Amino acid sequence: MLQSRFFRNSLKIIAVLLIIFLITKVSFLLNPLVSIVKILALPFMLAGFFYYTFRPIVNYMTGRNLNRSAAILLLYFVITGFLTVMILLVWPLLRTQVQNLMNNLPQMIHGFQTQLNELQESRLFNYIDSSGSDWTQNLTKYLDSGVTYVTNYLSNSLSAFTNLLFVLSTVPFILYYMLKESKKLPKSVLKVTPRSYRRDVKKALVDMDSALSGYIVGRVIITSLLALMMYIGFLIIGLPYSLLLAVVSLFFNLIPYIGQFLGAVPCLIVGFIDSPTTAIWVLVVILVAQQIEGNLLAPHIYGKRLDVHPLTTVVLVLVGGDLLGIVGILAALPIYLVVKIVVVLLYRLFLQEKVEEFVE
Repeated sequence: MLQSRFFRNSLKIIAVLLIIFLITKVSFLLNPLVSIVKILALPFMLAGFFYYTFRPIVNYMTGRNLNRSAAILLLYFVITGFLTVMILLVWPLLRTQVQNLMNNLPQMIHGFQTQLNELQESRLFNYIDSSGSDWTQNLTKYLDSGVTYVTNYLSNSLSAFTNLLFVLSTVPFILYYMLKESKKLPKSVLKVTPRSYRRDVKKALVDMDSALSGYIVGRVIITSLLALMMYIGFLIIGLPYSLLLAVVSLFFNLIPYIGQFLGAVPCLIVGFIDSPTTAIWVLVVILVAQQIEGNLLAPHIYGKRLDVHPLTTVVLVLVGGDLLGIVGILAALPIYLVVKIVVVLLYRLFLQEKVEEFVE
């Protein structure tokens, strides 16, 4: 039996399952570690996001014979000035639109119901509604319930928001040391790597860095340009709350593929409340902007660095959202890119020759 490959592999599987079972019995020992990971995950993820966003700027300044620490501090100074200007110029308009939206929310819900009633009474829906269905009332009721839920959720999230601000306050400090000492991490990894594997591991680290940098920087550029195009389009058609809706779409569009549909929903709702014609023009603006983004901008910005099937991306977003919420949604694709490179490296180093021998 010991000479049987099936028996040996079965023992290995049983040993792995036994280890997993024993780990579940001492999970209380891992709870502090899990808590530490949850606390550190968000600030380090945000710092990593900004690291890849601002690293090209820091590298450019250091290439001009500027000290790296001075370059980072200068970058912080410029960002602070930019945010100050944006707050002085953009925030008053954005705050006014948010206040008007909150004040007019009951009237908007009533207007939404009115538009649905008029749409239901039109000739287009006479054949659908001949049985006297009250689908408009049900839809309005669901909308009211959704608004009530969001309001209660926001009012109950004050303490969580305070904790979030405390966590986010650590991001600039983490980002500073990531930008300053970014070259030390690959060297540390290579030091503990056996000499025979260092060449492959070094290539894998370069590939990880390139994949993350290309995805994050490209995502920031694409979502910013898409939000700008939508904002210009909303201004042209006279959509109410155009700046607020463009900002909301900007954050939604950070989510790959699914975010485009989620970001379009509030824009279409506001346009429909104004009039069905406005909703059609909103849809035209969104479709044109997304077509320009998908067919012209994305191929030139991403190139072939983001070789991930759309269905794979959707699955990753759904799984990440179920496991870690919004953090998992945003981190799913970068984690996948890193894991993919690691799996390919391990396969090439330890399994490729065995698989080729088995096939032969």
